[in-house]
Amino acid sequence: MYDVIIKNARIPQADETTLTNILVKDEKIAGFIDNIDGIDAKEIIDANGHLTLPGCIDSHTHFMYQGFPHRENFLTGTASAAAGGVTTIIDMPCCSVPSVRSVEQLKLKLDAVSPQALVDFAFWGGVTGEDVRNGWLHNVEEQAEYGVVAYKAYMTPSVPTYPRVDDPEMLEAFTEVAKTGLPIGIHAENYAMCDYYVKKLQREGRTDGPAWAEARLELAEKVAIELGISFAEHTGARLHIVHMSTGIGAKLIGEGKKRGLNVTSETCPHYLTLNYQEAMTKYGPLAKIAPPLRTKKDNEELWEGLRNGSVDFMATDHAPYELESEKFSKGMNIWTSFPGIPGVETMVPVLISEGYNKGRLSLSKLVEVLSTNAAKHYGIYPKKGAMNIGSDADFTIIDLDKRWKVDPKKLASMCGYTPLEGMELKGKVAKTILRGTLIYEDNDESELAKMTDEDLQRIVHNYPEGLEERYKDILKEYPHLHSKEYENSYRKNHPEVIDKHIRGIRGIKVKPGFGQFVKRQSIQVLPRRLTF
Repeated sequence: MYDVIIKNARIPQADETTLTNILVKDEKIAGFIDNIDGIDAKEIIDANGHLTLPGCIDSHTHFMYQGFPHRENFLTGTASAAAGGVTTIIDMPCCSVPSVRSVEQLKLKLDAVSPQALVDFAFWGGVTGEDVRNGWLHNVEEQAEYGVVAYKAYMTPSVPTYPRVDDPEMLEAFTEVAKTGLPIGIHAENYAMCDYYVKKLQREGRTDGPAWAEARLELAEKVAIELGISFAEHTGARLHIVHMSTGIGAKLIGEGKKRGLNVTSETCPHYLTLNYQEAMTKYGPLAKIAPPLRTKKDNEELWEGLRNGSVDFMATDHAPYELESEKFSKGMNIWTSFPGIPGVETMVPVLISEGYNKGRLSLSKLVEVLSTNAAKHYGIYPKKGAMNIGSDADFTIIDLDKRWKVDPKKLASMCGYTPLEGMELKGKVAKTILRGTLIYEDNDESELAKMTDEDLQRIVHNYPEGLEERYKDILKEYPHLHSKEYENSYRKNHPEVIDKHIRGIRGIKVKPGFGQFVKRQSIQVLPRRLTF
């Protein structure tokens, strides 16, 4: 007796597909069979002949529940992931109170977010300039032992609880992280250049949307990547460039691979499909991110980077902000609005529509950049990112022919905006399966609609029972785990807006808390393979 049979699944076989039935036992893939006659299972899920990928991974999210719950809590963030066909997310250490740079802070975050999670999740570890200055680098190895998958460092400022690194501090961080064998991901923008040209354009009176992108030069990313490559070569650290926005960046990473360095990169759907002149003119602060949107030439060069292997996989940098207090607050302009957009729900559809369906990406490459490569890079393969017997039964089922238009009002993310608004896509997630359980289906019925006021209070608005006592030392320094941004937010005084939004999210088939924490399985390194 099997737990589940996923019938009529069209699975990838290199660049072709084959129709099969997938057997699931104890949340793992137990086999594949052509004919299910006489095979018993407790449940049958019909994939309807749709393309069925190994569960997709977004390895770069900022869900911000702990400290900034007005922006995106872990429930709405993972609901957005499930609706977008993402079965595993890897959340960043920076956007929480406190930020995550020690094992105790990791445990606090894990306890805080677990009751809300709808998909499986892993964590990045953290290392900052403050850790270097204060002699706290022992936390790096301790985080590795606990199971983080990588470390994040910022060359430009992020949030006050996560100080940036200057050049020698970054070198010290690289040296320490190299000892763990794990990647160090850097936000690659030269701070001095960005700061100078932002102030220069401000003095010139520029407040138009494109000014933001023009101030944060392509050259600022280029020289930051070059410095990171030099530091990686010197220390032996595994450099990873997060949310890479430029075509020249892809070429630099490709050259580094050719020299035998363990350097990798990711890009995001918005860097493949949007350009700053059009999107920032139309949407202004709603298209403001860092690094900024670039040009149509960069779009095409990044697609080529995905094809040739200089860009290793996709991620989203999902980091939305509150419209009322952080994007369009009174007196804000393009310089003072907060830089961040959502993305976890639209990543897979964009890659299907604009990549696979339009012939930019082969099927095998699609599987690599949405699933396999991130799982390997972060050491969670073959538990995740694989369609092997014994792997977690995670699947993203896609209707390749369904046409639809991106509407922020229908997305699960709490922010209510996206610079992809109005984009017409061909290909939509039909079902998302996590560990053999259907967690999302493209219809209106949702478990979240059934949440009572008591459920919402307990799971969303209050921290888990006993958390204050378990982490009383942290609470002494960070009372209530609240940020000043949350204290000044619209949703703090209007929690009913959050409740209404959650109850209106469509298609979710499991209750909050179904998602599980995934520790790193091993240290794995992607092959330095380029295709020309």
